[in-house]
Amino acid sequence: MLTDFAKLETFLTVVREKSFSKASAKLGISQPAVTQQMKFIEDYLDVQIVDRKKNGIRLTKEGQMLYSIAQKIERCVNNAEKELLKIMNKDVTFVFGASFIIGNYILPRFLNNLKENINNDVSINVSVSHKAIEDLLDKKIDMALVENYIPDDNIIYREWMDDEIVIFSNQALPLKAKAKDLLSYKWVCRNPDSHTRLIFKESLDKANYPDCDTFNVTSEVTSATTIVQTVLHSNKDDVPTVSIVSRNAIESLLKAGVLFESRIGNQKMIRKLYIAYRKDRKHDAFIENVVDYLLKIK
Repeated sequence: MLTDFAKLETFLTVVREKSFSKASAKLGISQPAVTQQMKFIEDYLDVQIVDRKKNGIRLTKEGQMLYSIAQKIERCVNNAEKELLKIMNKDVTFVFGASFIIGNYILPRFLNNLKENINNDVSINVSVSHKAIEDLLDKKIDMALVENYIPDDNIIYREWMDDEIVIFSNQALPLKAKAKDLLSYKWVCRNPDSHTRLIFKESLDKANYPDCDTFNVTSEVTSATTIVQTVLHSNKDDVPTVSIVSRNAIESLLKAGVLFESRIGNQKMIRKLYIAYRKDRKHDAFIENVVDYLLKIK
């Protein structure tokens, strides 16, 4: 078993995520595959290593011992991979395709460290999620970082990080907006086929708030940048002009006190961001190294 680190990696991920299903999403493999690999380890060692509970998993005494051993092996493997990458030292540019929020606001924070980590130049093509996935399938990019899960048998998706969508304005808003608040504002809305708008509509429905189609919509905009600038420059002496956007896009403006955020009652609008790459590059050293780095910085 020690020569097959994939099974130990599955075990480590199950422990860290405290869930077979979450480990499945992180590893980009099916949940039955996770279960099968965990069973293989238990059969190999002839001991039970985890107890599955309603609220997650708990390591047995033997599982705790294995976890300690697996962590040591993981550190050795990671160090060895770095040495191998130095030997490979490809003179290439690693190309990302990224959706607008990720490409413009999230990835730039880590770009310099990423370039040092893989010892290669990095390039980012910013577009919508669908276009990034198309470019990935056409082999125009090495990896896609997207907001939407777009099923395709040729692509492996790994859950990366959570992205919160917030209501915002250039005027102070209640931290927990009520239905009457949302109906009183002027709205700069996302276009009807926007994934962000769909999440907003679902959150309103969950809170038993009116549908956003009934709001006072002054305009519909596709670009997050345009939305932020429109709200930023709206009249502060009038009814608040508001919209929705990823908190990542306005974090610095929130900290500066230029913009203000609000949420739908007690709810948070959370969506998953994904790392995507082609299945035919599943064992590519550069892909594995970039994925490992991205998962650590989430």
